[in-house]
Amino acid sequence: MATYARPVEKLITELSRLPSIGPRSAQRIAFHIVRGREEDALALAAALREVKEKIRPCKRCFNLTESEECAICRDAGRDAATICVVEDPYDIGPIERTAEYRGLYHVLGGALSPLDGIEAEDLRIAELLERVRKEGTKELVIATNPNTTGEATAMYIASEVAGTGVRVTALASGLPVGGDLEYADEVTLGRAFAGRREI
Repeated sequence: MATYARPVEKLITELSRLPSIGPRSAQRIAFHIVRGREEDALALAAALREVKEKIRPCKRCFNLTESEECAICRDAGRDAATICVVEDPYDIGPIERTAEYRGLYHVLGGALSPLDGIEAEDLRIAELLERVRKEGTKELVIATNPNTTGEATAMYIASEVAGTGVRVTALASGLPVGGDLEYADEVTLGRAFAGRREI
């Protein structure tokens, strides 16, 4: 027998599918929505619908955008000879907030993890290599997460561009091993960018 009315149970179930949201957090959020104003709940529902209908990957870097290319790729003031390689679109925000980096980005869509069945062809590495070839890239800044899969991905990309004359750097120390860029503060991330190293 269900503990709550079916729509509430359904909302809790859907919320608990979100990353980092366990059953108790999902229950708290669900009851916050139920107790809140109707217009707030409808605004949330409208925002969810809009993001699913309008947001798509940038055709050049795979960042999230409403148009063919994202605002960063369209910005003529950016250094088009430098590409910062990240795992996911949400890694771009913390890097942008440092104001240390003015190049372009490339979103891989994850990291190499053979144990989980994620191989090079499952990521956007081929697209990255195509960009490097076509766009006259001089430096790749590898900003994958400082964990086992992120490091393996960085080394794989470095080996793929070896001998092309493209400088390959990685973020310097300051980022905790095993951590995610998403949780790094701007000062730590800014220092890591300023002290990036060859790999």
